[in-house]
Amino acid sequence: MNHIDILGFILQQATSGGFDRNAAKLIGAGLAIGLGGIGPGVGLGIGTFGALQAVGRNPDAVGDVRQLMILGLGLAESVAIYAMVVALFIVFVG
Repeated sequence: MNHIDILGFILQQATSGGFDRNAAKLIGAGLAIGLGGIGPGVGLGIGTFGALQAVGRNPDAVGDVRQLMILGLGLAESVAIYAMVVALFIVFVG
C-alpha cells in the first residue's frame, strides 16, 4: 500500500459520508505538526553540524560560533512551535 492508495481511501471516505468532521480535524492536525516538524528538525541538525565543524577548524572562535548557533537554533525551533500552535488551533478551535 502506497501513499496514493491511502489518499484515495481518505477521499473515498470523505465523499461517501463515512468521514466525519472530527476525523478530518485530527488528520489535519497530524499533518500540520508532522510536516511542520520536518524542516526544523533538519535545520537543527545541519546548524549543529556546521557549528561543530567551525569549532573544530577554529577553536578560538568558540564564543562567536556558540552565540550564532544558539540564535539560529532558536529561530529554527520557533518554526516547530508555530506548527504545534497551528495543530492545536485545528484541533480545539476548528
